[in-house]
Amino acid sequence: MVLVAVFGVALLIAVLLSGLAARTVLSTSFLFLVGGALVSDGFLGLIHITPDSGIVATTADLALFAVLFTDGQHVSFSKLRANWRNPARALGLGMPLAFVFMALVTHFLVGLDWTTSFLVGAVLAPTDPVFASAIVGRKEVPAKLRELLNVESGINDGLALPIVLILIAAAGPTSSTAEASLGKIALELLLGLLFGVLLPLLVNSLIRFRLLGAEPKLQPLLPLATGIILYATCHLTHANPYLAAFSAGAVLVAVSPEAKDAFEPLGEALAELAKFAALLVFGALLTPQLFADLSLGGYAAVVLAIVLIRPASMLISLIGTHFNRREKLTAAWFGPKGFASVVYGLLVLQSGIPQAEEAYTLIAVCIAFSIIAHSSTDVPIARMFDVEDLVGIPSDEDSSQRTDPVVAGHRDTTDDA
Repeated sequence: MVLVAVFGVALLIAVLLSGLAARTVLSTSFLFLVGGALVSDGFLGLIHITPDSGIVATTADLALFAVLFTDGQHVSFSKLRANWRNPARALGLGMPLAFVFMALVTHFLVGLDWTTSFLVGAVLAPTDPVFASAIVGRKEVPAKLRELLNVESGINDGLALPIVLILIAAAGPTSSTAEASLGKIALELLLGLLFGVLLPLLVNSLIRFRLLGAEPKLQPLLPLATGIILYATCHLTHANPYLAAFSAGAVLVAVSPEAKDAFEPLGEALAELAKFAALLVFGALLTPQLFADLSLGGYAAVVLAIVLIRPASMLISLIGTHFNRREKLTAAWFGPKGFASVVYGLLVLQSGIPQAEEAYTLIAVCIAFSIIAHSSTDVPIARMFDVEDLVGIPSDEDSSQRTDPVVAGHRDTTDDA
């Protein structure tokens, strides 16, 4: 109950400061992260949580599922069909580059063996814009930029998981990881995708029966029930829950926009609660000893991962696109490490591979630094795009769609790739 009380106090403080946070670099995510660290064994000692505590994996897993389910509902298939090339570039080129660059940095600066280094690269490759919510959730940010970051983060979690499992098995198979094979992993991904597509379609078909239908005040609970069933089904069948969550959210908004509109306020609130709970628990793991265990080479790798590896990888993948310079830099910067990396990092720690603790320490510190850096810069950068709109500078349409002669006449053509 101490943890519940701490969460309630942290939630109250976050709500009271949320207005200030929306206008400044202060971040509610940062507040929960710091709050968890303060009440842990490393400081006040109010709660005792270790990486192998069940609550750690459970809260991170629930939070990631909830966030992906709501993020998927922001995907427009019509827009995606017209603009699929940008997410494809980020996933097909940017993500592999970040994966390889991080592995090289980890091996040469931290001294981990090649297999474990590539494992760290795979764990830190997925991005999570839940820690940059002002970018993907504010309309003043160009739509194509929001679409890119949202789709990239929703899909790359599922893409990274099979690589993580294969590398764990390669680094030192145990009874739980030796069975991991390409066939099994592919089946889990396929099941996740199938469940994510079929379950919303089934629920939507049930609504069309004459005798069935949701009362207006209960309509928001229909997508919630779908999500709960999907989460349980994935864990019972070992299907990939993250790919299922994102695909289910996308299918839901495509087949039943009214259900999405009814669920959106509740869904966003639940996702926020799950995120805050996971941040509090993860913060409790960030003890002074954890940071002391990381070498100077490890800290150099963390800094490079945030300020160089992700930005360089994304900028390379966006060469030749219609994003202007500011949009490219924003997309390159916002590659935060989040709940997927937390979950995968815990898999590494619990795998029993020879360098599991060293790898987890590097992963945990990198996630903490990323949360602080990205969640404290999303609002200022989002407001920068708002200023552009106020002065009449177009930002969310490419050159072929800019037809206003006054705006076109003042456009800086050097910004486009």
